[in-house]
Amino acid sequence: VITNLVSTIPYMGNMIVQWIWGGYSINNATLSRFYSIHFILPFMISMMVMLHLYFLHSTGSSNPLGLKSDYNKIPFHTYFTWKDMYTFMLFFMILLMIILQYPYMFGDPDNFIPANPMITPIHIQPEWYFLFAYAILRSIPNKLGGVIALIMSILILYTLPLISMKMNSMAFYPLNQSCFWLFINTFILLTWLGAQPIESPYITISQVMSIMYFLYFILIPLISLHWDKIMYNY
Repeated sequence: VITNLVSTIPYMGNMIVQWIWGGYSINNATLSRFYSIHFILPFMISMMVMLHLYFLHSTGSSNPLGLKSDYNKIPFHTYFTWKDMYTFMLFFMILLMIILQYPYMFGDPDNFIPANPMITPIHIQPEWYFLFAYAILRSIPNKLGGVIALIMSILILYTLPLISMKMNSMAFYPLNQSCFWLFINTFILLTWLGAQPIESPYITISQVMSIMYFLYFILIPLISLHWDKIMYNY
């Protein structure tokens, strides 16, 4: 399903899909490629985490006032080591409990149906952490427009650090705080809508929530700019 989204690219879509598959249909080459990607990806993520920690210790983290934080430093150990270990162990225990006691909590019942190449499941949905993007994809009738919205719904999250604010914390921006919690509620609703059947009224609600999702990234820079003018003029 995901690889078929590439087929919406004009002129070259089908050729790219066949290149990804390694043939004219999903075969052993396709499975080997995707298995290799999923095996290598965790190591790449681990490397990025290590780079993040390296630069964090070298330059320091940001603070709400936007001042340089490398003037007054304290040792990482033991102040933050035990704090991070406590958080790590807490989440590790929660993950362990889910794996050992409730392994199918986040699974889909359709996964237990034996695969049949002649029958397409009626209700296809991705994993729960991609349901918000799937709801945005389904809310747009045009296939190419839906794929573009799906990609943008994920890539647009990377623009958040680029939003210019005089202060590095939303504690000084009450309107931003309200918009942020509205965005969180929109995200949760989109996640829920992604697991619902493609029928009314879920389609209409998904379209409204999709507009609110993208509207957040347009309003936040404008509100921040306006609020900075208010604070620094008075």
